[in-house]
Amino acid sequence: MDRDDLKRIDDMTDENINYSDIPPLTNAQLATMKPLREVLPRAVPKVRITIRLDADTVQWFKKQAQQADGGSYQNFINNALRYYIERQREPLEDVLRQVVREELREIKVHLAQPTV
Repeated sequence: MDRDDLKRIDDMTDENINYSDIPPLTNAQLATMKPLREVLPRAVPKVRITIRLDADTVQWFKKQAQQADGGSYQNFINNALRYYIERQREPLEDVLRQVVREELREIKVHLAQPTV
């Protein structure tokens, strides 16, 4: 399903929806139903913060959100941070060393390229 499909569905009115293959609910079924707030888990509340990030980092997350048919790039950043936290096994010092090694490797490759 792409963005156009979602827009088309969102623009539909009740009169445009074909309910013929959906039988009506019985009184017994209605009596056993619970409100969604009792069925769905509560979301962890989000906290508004101000954070400064490199422009290219923000642009990368915005591009990821756009390629995923929309959505909030802020959710992508949140999910990336959550993913990192949940899978964190190494001490921060080891991770930082690895990042520095990778950055130095890229700098060496860049410096080795001939300049025009």
